[in-house]
Amino acid sequence: MDALDAGYRHIDTARLYGNENEVGEAVNATSVPRDEVFVTTKIWFNNYGYEKAKAAIDDTLKRMKLDYLDLMLLHQPYNDYYGAYRALEEAYKAGKLRAIGVSNFYPDRLNDLIAFNEIKPQVDQIEIHPYFQQEFARANMEAYGVQTESWAAFVRGKDGIFTNPILEEIGKKYNKSTAQIMIRWQLQRGIVCLAKSSSPKRMAQNLDVFDFNLTEEDMAASPNLKIKDPLYPVCSWVPRHKSRYTG
Repeated sequence: MDALDAGYRHIDTARLYGNENEVGEAVNATSVPRDEVFVTTKIWFNNYGYEKAKAAIDDTLKRMKLDYLDLMLLHQPYNDYYGAYRALEEAYKAGKLRAIGVSNFYPDRLNDLIAFNEIKPQVDQIEIHPYFQQEFARANMEAYGVQTESWAAFVRGKDGIFTNPILEEIGKKYNKSTAQIMIRWQLQRGIVCLAKSSSPKRMAQNLDVFDFNLTEEDMAASPNLKIKDPLYPVCSWVPRHKSRYTG
């Protein structure tokens, strides 16, 4: 409720997170109209396969007490995700899901899914932040018309990201925090940025990023940050050649 009160209108959850029920309660209890709240959830791979995924979709709608979900994703590229994706397509056609997609699918898996299914994923949610910028994956999605969405926008607070001198220097120019600079950097790259916080004050701060624009010089400064390995590597393709490392 704090997020909705602060002005957030996109809630991202997942079966794995164990809070779908609470998210549903908040969406149903808020005074914000349902059509103004964008609700995303994800199916975990133990519910993959057509029949299991079909049942999981209906179970999620029932437990969240929602007539539809704005977006449902397959959480990881494991198990029978082809069967699960067919269930998503069916639910999309039936109006239970307004959009469908995947999470943590890198170019090989994403392109394969696009090639052999009727409805291409509309969203792919992957790890993106200044330490792991995913230029190849983002360009690939853009080429296929798939919306890039990021998780771990703040690197989960690791590796000194909030005191990074490059980000701090850019922030001083606009009187903005390093968190606000990271969000703006993603927005200007055409990425839907998921910014997580439990603090109402920081939630409001995270929304205060629409009154300035980073210059081309600012945007070009970010690759000078030392690129690190992903926080949560998956079995799908991730580039690991030496040119990933700079600085």
